Amino acid sequence: MRAVLLDTNAYAKYLGGDPRVLDALAASGLVYMSVVVLGELFLGFRSGSRERENRRTLETFLAKPAVRVLDATRETADYFGLIKSSLRKAGQPIPLNDVWIAAHALETSSVLVTYDAHFKVVPGLRTWDELV
Repeated sequence: MRAVLLDTNAYAKYLGGDPRVLDALAASGLVYMSVVVLGELFLGFRSGSRERENRRTLETFLAKPAVRVLDATRETADYFGLIKSSLRKAGQPIPLNDVWIAAHALETSSVLVTYDAHFKVVPGLRTWDELV
């Protein structure tokens, strides 16, 4: 079984019942959620009219036995620096939050479940579309 890290857009697709995301989660033994993804979700919740309901749904998801929240550590920060430096040298920037999310994926050797194509430029990062 492999570990996956769920990006913000993949979590939204999961809520919508996207079969690709549901299959990826079913095939994984461990599902990571980056604290950065949580921040993006909380921003979205506060911007909408169903904040309480969205928070309850997220808490239910996070309470599942196979789900783990990743906090940023020194190792995460080291991966962040490595990724950001590499992308800068290559002239291929990606959004800052996505650098942190990629750092968490590399740190945990997990497969990133995302609909953002720009993650493909991150050296060493495995995304789910490469595995199907």
